[in-house]
Amino acid sequence: MRHTWRWFGPVDKVSVQDAAQAGSQGIVSALHHVPTGTAWPTDEIRKRQMEIEAGGLTWDIVESIPVSEDIKSGTGDFRAHIAAWQETLRRLHECGIETVCYNFMPVLDWTRTDLRWATRHGARAMRFDLIDFIAFDLHLLKRPDAANDYEPALVEKASERFAAMPEEKRLAISKNVGAGLPGSAEVYSLEDLRGHLKRYAGTDAESLRHRLIDFLSEVAPVAESLGMRLCAHGDDPPWPLLGLPRILSRLEDYEGMLAAVDLHANGVTFCTGSLGARAANDLPAMIRKLAPRIHFLHLRNVTRDDETTPCSFFEDEHLEGNTDMVAVIAAVLEEERRRKAEGRADHQIPMRPDHGQEILDDLTRGAQPGYPAIGRLKGLAELRGIERALSHATYGMK
Repeated sequence: MRHTWRWFGPVDKVSVQDAAQAGSQGIVSALHHVPTGTAWPTDEIRKRQMEIEAGGLTWDIVESIPVSEDIKSGTGDFRAHIAAWQETLRRLHECGIETVCYNFMPVLDWTRTDLRWATRHGARAMRFDLIDFIAFDLHLLKRPDAANDYEPALVEKASERFAAMPEEKRLAISKNVGAGLPGSAEVYSLEDLRGHLKRYAGTDAESLRHRLIDFLSEVAPVAESLGMRLCAHGDDPPWPLLGLPRILSRLEDYEGMLAAVDLHANGVTFCTGSLGARAANDLPAMIRKLAPRIHFLHLRNVTRDDETTPCSFFEDEHLEGNTDMVAVIAAVLEEERRRKAEGRADHQIPMRPDHGQEILDDLTRGAQPGYPAIGRLKGLAELRGIERALSHATYGMK
């Protein structure tokens, strides 16, 4: 695997040099300051490349070119936004960047109720608490008919928790749920969320899936012609939220997407954290099924409170949690050997240690939630150790 590291640009409190010292070989970044729906200026792309190269690494992967709500809802300026997305691909290609990660989650993108939850040993981790989320939906957002989406026992428990919840906690949940994409300055208020939800009135999983396929039918051929790779990140968490469908949560979701636009450029960001929150997902088996079209890996672990879907979970240490990370990496290395034997130029699959717990000096650094320096260094070191052991000429996999 090629070891990469997410960097949010000059505002990031974890530097490119920190990433290099942690063992990263390349950087994952994006131009978060460019408005969604606008083509990225070439000079801004090159500026970010120079900032990264000044720290001793290269800009390997874009994460993400945001897919606008207009595109996902099929409203407003969606055609102009698709054209801007295509043009951004062309400009990235001119600058030598070949891999682009994106997601197709309506409104909320990734969602957590707590961005710095205290673990058993005092580290801080991101957490999705289902009861807190239901309380937010019912009593803060006050979404019409929201109670119909949950089991009566969960509704009762959420109402009881909300009644005892201090105002500070209520405000924190609203802020966390509306936080938007990591690195983005976009934060949704309750009124913003209500307005966006109205845009998706009547949207079910099938109609959202059609919009994804329509989008890919426009952008994947451009990427294919340029020799680029697009990789769709899974839903996080992998189940419907706020009455909105999620369409990249299971193996069959990805298989349908890949078959509908059957181009090598149309691929997968395989996120073990997102997909691992759903107990029924067998991650090593999914990797073996999707292997030829996996263009990027996010490796992190979650511990589920129970085996239901949906459920509460928190982001555990990389080798803890419910996912067998050794089995995951073994499946990845098997695919890399297969690709190398085929002579594929992309036989080395880029990965990054996705998220990390805040530990030691991370607790006072104040970095982007989920993206601390030391917690990710620890995760990368552990993942590299597994890879090195499984790849060893004498003791590793044959």
